[in-house]
Amino acid sequence: MGIWRGLRVAFILGSLFMILLIIVYWDDIGGFNLYPLQDPKHRTLQSDSCPRTTTGSLLSPSSSRVQSSSSLTVPTTASSTKPMPEKTRGAAEEQKQEEEGKDKQEQGKEETQEDGRERSQTSADDREQEARKQRIMDVCSGRDDVEFPGRTRAFEQIPNRELDHLIVDDTHQIIYCYVPKVACTNWKRVMVVLSQSLISPSSGKPYTDPEAVPPDLVHNSTLHLTFAKFWRHYGSLSRHLMALKLQHYTKFLFVRDPFVRLISAFRNKFGRPNEDFYRQFGSVMLRRYGNVSGSLPETAAEAFAAGIKPTFQQFITYLLDPETEKESMFNEHWRQVYRLCHPCQIKYDFIGRLETLEPDADRLLKLLEVDHLLRFPSGARNRTATSWERDWFAQIPITMRRELYKLYEPDFELFGYPKPDSVLHQ
Repeated sequence: MGIWRGLRVAFILGSLFMILLIIVYWDDIGGFNLYPLQDPKHRTLQSDSCPRTTTGSLLSPSSSRVQSSSSLTVPTTASSTKPMPEKTRGAAEEQKQEEEGKDKQEQGKEETQEDGRERSQTSADDREQEARKQRIMDVCSGRDDVEFPGRTRAFEQIPNRELDHLIVDDTHQIIYCYVPKVACTNWKRVMVVLSQSLISPSSGKPYTDPEAVPPDLVHNSTLHLTFAKFWRHYGSLSRHLMALKLQHYTKFLFVRDPFVRLISAFRNKFGRPNEDFYRQFGSVMLRRYGNVSGSLPETAAEAFAAGIKPTFQQFITYLLDPETEKESMFNEHWRQVYRLCHPCQIKYDFIGRLETLEPDADRLLKLLEVDHLLRFPSGARNRTATSWERDWFAQIPITMRRELYKLYEPDFELFGYPKPDSVLHQ
């Protein structure tokens, strides 16, 4: 029994010894390598020229071994199959590493320069916004000696009917004061998408793309929650809620050169047949200042067909006539911005300009933290240009031009538009 046990132990030990011999043999000829070795020279080059990063992939021993062995070979050609000498391989590897290092260095410089440009542009934009806001504060405080109605009144003194241009989006905590003829259609589209107040008939869901919102629908007042509607919803608490929202929400508006805005409004409402504006305003201008004999055509289409339509001078005369506002407040398309948006009572966080609409819109959407939700519509811009002012005012008497400037001077001063000397001193 003791002999069999001894033989069994001897057999096991012999088997283990043979297995170890086989492992050592295959390890020597490279068929099986438990601990792959790396060429010391290449290990030094790699550690010197390629710092370790956290984005690199981790290689298994077998893949590392393949990588090591493949780096020691060079492509063969039809004329020669001899391996490259060791010194040549080392020089080539060093050159390759140097070129890669230079490429990475150049790429890093470009990225640094790009980051620097972005930071510089952001800083410039911030300074421009601060300058626009400071300008409003200076004018409202009376430092520029520009007087206008309502400059010193408190917000609580503004009648509810004069707060109908302040659109509120509670979901994103935004207040937008819209100014007609200053990209307000597209900004209303943005507000409709953010508030999800309009359902698309094709999808049965709220619109998600501002450009898909029909432009004729966004001016429907029922789509927008404005401050003017707060009394109906909240009663005696409305002013308190307005104050809270003005304190905590992000408030913005877009403005435009006041005279160019007037030209744009005239072209849009009286330069082509518009039944509502013809009946309410155009016919009044023609009767008062047009020396029209007999009765006027009943419709704008008939009037235009007969060559009867208001002139720009009649429009300016209408604006300057004291009787006009005795009858009713200026229409929103030519009412002054300070009367629409009350910049002396509301501290706006962002003041955009139509003249810089695209960059201002991009920056504002980022400020509102909604740039991941939508893009500002890239629709056609209003084509009325500042350079047109001289031609449009050429037939307007100089005294009327100066009176008109006094009427809109607060907007020029509040929003930093230069005095149109070419129009006022011809």
